[in-house]
Amino acid sequence: MEYLQGQIIKNISNTYQVKTNKGYYEAIPRGKLKNDEITLVVGDIVKISIEDEEKKKAIIEELCARKVYIKRPKLSNITQIILVVSSKDPKPDLLLLDKQLAFSEYLKIKSVIVLNKIDLDKNKEFEKIKQIYENIGYKVIQTQANSNIGIEELHQVLKGNINAFSGNSGVGKSTLINSLFKETKTEEGEISKRNKRGKNTTTSIQLYEIDDNTYIADTPGFSTFEITEIPSNELDKYFVEFKQYINKCEFVGCTHIKEQNCGIKKALEDKKISQERYERFCKIYEQLKEKEKRKW
Repeated sequence: MEYLQGQIIKNISNTYQVKTNKGYYEAIPRGKLKNDEITLVVGDIVKISIEDEEKKKAIIEELCARKVYIKRPKLSNITQIILVVSSKDPKPDLLLLDKQLAFSEYLKIKSVIVLNKIDLDKNKEFEKIKQIYENIGYKVIQTQANSNIGIEELHQVLKGNINAFSGNSGVGKSTLINSLFKETKTEEGEISKRNKRGKNTTTSIQLYEIDDNTYIADTPGFSTFEITEIPSNELDKYFVEFKQYINKCEFVGCTHIKEQNCGIKKALEDKKISQERYERFCKIYEQLKEKEKRKW
């Protein structure tokens, strides 16, 4: 039997919407997938057999190999992560941003940083943030989603990718997505004035097609982002600006925290590495180390 290949773009109660070159099908998995304990997720490439062409009903027969898989939120085959940081209300969470950048490097996925709500940042603190991350090679886009500032630049960067939007609640992910589509695709969150923290409004993952072969996923669950898959002694590999200095450390397996004659610390003294990024590296390293201790 000849199967049709497609991509899962939506999951509602284990009924999957699959996009193929013959259109969209509502599909349920064949029993053998359940027996093999295979959990299908949005982004998966699958092979389907058509059950009813008129009603566009199908059976998912096979899961194709995943290029990328994220455990939480469950999502596969994304090619680019858009990391949204609020310039103000809520204040920029750069520790979370650095965790996410390290995780993107670990997964070998491109990252783009979006500094949103620049209009609220009267002291223009976002310009310092922009400089730090551009200096180490990341693309940084400044946006004011509610006024469409920076939206076209962001639109161009998305093209040809399956993009996941990530960032704390309240940073404006939904507003950005709605601005890109010029319509309401996701319910917009409201910042709680009492505690200045966001209330998460997005509850399910879906791929939205914005252009040909260009998708956006709004991804709930990243606000409690953890990167425990990265061993603490490998974290330095995923801070991109550290790479060229690691081999200048005297000791193999240098943690770059307590050791003398450390290439990273020397680069820090020479102002080749940002002090703030280094301090956040140390924090993330200690958090990973602590989690590893508790495992045993």
